[in-house]
Amino acid sequence: MKRIISILWIACLSMMMTAQTPKQDIKNDFRFSGGSFLNYPGPKQHKLTPAPKGKKPFYISHYGRHGSRNITKPEVFQNLLQIMAQAEEQKALTPLGIDVMKRIMMIEADAHERMGELTAIGARQHMDIMRRMVERFPEVFNGKVTITARSTTSIRSILSMCNAMAQLKAMRPNLVINQDASLRDMHHLFHIDTVLTARSLSEENKAYYDAFCQKYPTADRLITSLFSDTAFISKHVNKERIVGNLFQLASDLQDTDISNKLTLYDIFTEEELYLNWKKKNTEWYLGWSFCPTNGGKMPYSQRFLLSNIIERADSCIQLAHPGANLRYGHDTALLPLICLLGVNGYDLNTTDLEQLERRGWVDYHMIPMAGNLQIVFYRKNPADKDVLIKVLLNENETTLPLQTDVAPYYHWNDFRNYYLQRINNYKE
Repeated sequence: MKRIISILWIACLSMMMTAQTPKQDIKNDFRFSGGSFLNYPGPKQHKLTPAPKGKKPFYISHYGRHGSRNITKPEVFQNLLQIMAQAEEQKALTPLGIDVMKRIMMIEADAHERMGELTAIGARQHMDIMRRMVERFPEVFNGKVTITARSTTSIRSILSMCNAMAQLKAMRPNLVINQDASLRDMHHLFHIDTVLTARSLSEENKAYYDAFCQKYPTADRLITSLFSDTAFISKHVNKERIVGNLFQLASDLQDTDISNKLTLYDIFTEEELYLNWKKKNTEWYLGWSFCPTNGGKMPYSQRFLLSNIIERADSCIQLAHPGANLRYGHDTALLPLICLLGVNGYDLNTTDLEQLERRGWVDYHMIPMAGNLQIVFYRKNPADKDVLIKVLLNENETTLPLQTDVAPYYHWNDFRNYYLQRINNYKE
């Protein structure tokens, strides 16, 4: 009976998470086309599945991406404004092109000397996530327990951690909070595997991506709506780069403090937003997943992060009141970690890139701004050896490629043994 219930729960969760397609999501809200730029939407699942009788949460292990931030690449502004200023001088901009150039200048002025920095939106995201964590799992944070928080050395990650800890301290003033950001922790918080990255950036993988993108052109209509002189376009305009930069700015605007003042979504059609998202989603898959064309091993770049999660959990389980280990970093660590764990089937291995949407491999479900993975540990008391866990992705319950008789919960020993074996069997 327990097995039947688990299978039914997994089927229901899968239907809930994939009921609406990206095309429908984008039609309903253009911001979804931003993919990894999506302003954190909060959990879809507001009521979590109760734990088995007698089991209570006692420890949380977490990895969270930094919150919304300003655009990180000044060259996006430089490339766009340089070509548009040249076109304006030669009277080769349409009225819309002139208007768009003015908007880009406003966006650049707002981001001046704040490139890549956390915005007020990003700060609120992490405060809200922490608030919900305490409200959902109050037992973890009761009493004078110690909370360990670690961040990468990026200022946006540090400030994400600090805002979360400020919220936590306001809610639980008796907690002892140990927070730090050090190069010493970068080995597991943000490990860059040069061997695996080289395979991901191979000419074969790039050619595979280019061939896919050629099936979905999105440049011609937009370019001619901005530039009036076909000769100028032919001689000076790199269409794909211009459209790529405009789409990046349009996507990133939702994360900035001027997002309520202007937009760039209006210069795209609904279909163009969808197709640009589709290509970017594919780029994430080719770069960071188990895709065969990138060597099929890229998620193992986060083997040290997963090892740290397991080792710290093994240590904390021995304590009566272990609190939580909270880690703050980046999308390029969180995404391969999700794939390495096989959360919700995101360990997908295919060369058929059209399968991504059909199989629910969607970037904004995994790594929106402030995206996070929470592993919540349950037991009856400190003497209880049958520790259970539940994995939340962006605060929603998930499935793992493990058998369980208590879904959406899993036995910690099963989790531990399965993933240690996966890590230990890894060979470059």
